Amino acid sequence: MDDSDTSAILAEGLESSDSSIVCCCFKVPESKRPPPCSCPFSVTVEPVMFLSMFSIVLQWPLSTQYLWDRISEDVGYNGTKGGGCNASTVHDPLQKEVETLTAHWNLYINLGGFLVGLIMVTLLGSWSDRAGRRLVLIIPSLGLALQASVYLIVMYLKLPVFWFLIGRICSGLSGDFNAILAGCFAYVADTSGRGSRTFRVAILEACLGVAGIFASVIGGQWRRAQGYINPFWLVLATNLAAALYAYLFVPETVTPDPEATLLSTRHHRAIFHLYSSDAPQGRRTKLWLYTICFFLVVSVHFGCSDLYVLYELSAPLCWGPVLIGYGSAAKNLAYLTSLMGLRAMQCCMKDSWVALVGLTSNIVGLIAISFANTTALMFTGYGLCFLFMASTPVLRSKLSKLVDPLEQGALFASVACVEGLCSLVSSVVFNSLYPATLHFMKGFPFIFGAIILLISAAIIGGLGCQEEREYGENRESSGIS
Repeated sequence: MDDSDTSAILAEGLESSDSSIVCCCFKVPESKRPPPCSCPFSVTVEPVMFLSMFSIVLQWPLSTQYLWDRISEDVGYNGTKGGGCNASTVHDPLQKEVETLTAHWNLYINLGGFLVGLIMVTLLGSWSDRAGRRLVLIIPSLGLALQASVYLIVMYLKLPVFWFLIGRICSGLSGDFNAILAGCFAYVADTSGRGSRTFRVAILEACLGVAGIFASVIGGQWRRAQGYINPFWLVLATNLAAALYAYLFVPETVTPDPEATLLSTRHHRAIFHLYSSDAPQGRRTKLWLYTICFFLVVSVHFGCSDLYVLYELSAPLCWGPVLIGYGSAAKNLAYLTSLMGLRAMQCCMKDSWVALVGLTSNIVGLIAISFANTTALMFTGYGLCFLFMASTPVLRSKLSKLVDPLEQGALFASVACVEGLCSLVSSVVFNSLYPATLHFMKGFPFIFGAIILLISAAIIGGLGCQEEREYGENRESSGIS
């Protein structure tokens, strides 16, 4: 979207009158309601992204560790608690049973949540094109707060871990974190020009990394000092704070349509039209290919993230909560280094080649992690991944530039839908692959992820070369030397 388009949209919102609050039947106000407060800083949705990611990263390793501890109690394994986790326990049958059950429960919880969220995020993302972006930031934040509440009840009452699945489904019904991602990236597309969009998207992704660093360090230390319950109270508080900030401070960029309803087939039709309609210069083919690349890259990110804690908890690494926190912080530091690297590389490279450098960093890092049998080698693998997040903002930006300004919501709804599908597929594949390959190579899933990234690199490189040729042909046809 051009800056002039953005200005027109915002001006239209200032001229519109106040309207009623959204009602229970999901009707939207007739015109844009300005937020009750104005933020004193030049930020919009960045704090929502930061707070939501902070809560996700804080609870993700802690919930896996909680499952590990509860399942260890059930099967009578005390290797990590009793100081018995060492190189000699690699073939301990009880440890393998705990690893397998924890991986399977992670699979069931992610599977249930993402199956529900996959449907809801598609509705919410496309709905935001007509209903407005703020609602798609508030509703999922409240859903994540409800999930944290269920987790707290499980911990207080020592309920079966099955109830974690119930909490996850509650979050999925509100769109889950993927709906927040869709709303934030669509908001940036509304308010940025084509030339600055890649960097604006990278800033949002850097917010994910900064939040991850803080949450990782805090979570590990806090878990060792006070257990699981108090950190999950902070998870609840940050999700409520994200919803409150979006309501109080985020100005609307879309004039709400009073006839827009959430439960409508129109939203799915808009996404179908996006990928099926004919368009000049092979837009449909490029949309599909870049979407496939995005799916493969994000699936590897999610799948490997699911396994890092399990990989570190068990022998030969045998990490405790503090080292797990530092490891997660090192991984999330790559969001910042990727942002700086992307900005520097944009001065001398096209976006496609920036993405290839990021994928190369990721591949090399995963190969090092797959052979990590010491703490130093594990952190070396994290360090080699210092540019691994440079590829996803490029892919989001390229997808956004392929569609019209009025299709941004439908596009990012489909991207969020793909992210939900990534979580689903990666949970099934990686959480099933890990226990199945323990007997011959514990780090094999990371090698598998590196191979998948090579496929994405080949597609992006091919499209990059094609775009270079098209650019040269256009310059020649225009008579530009």
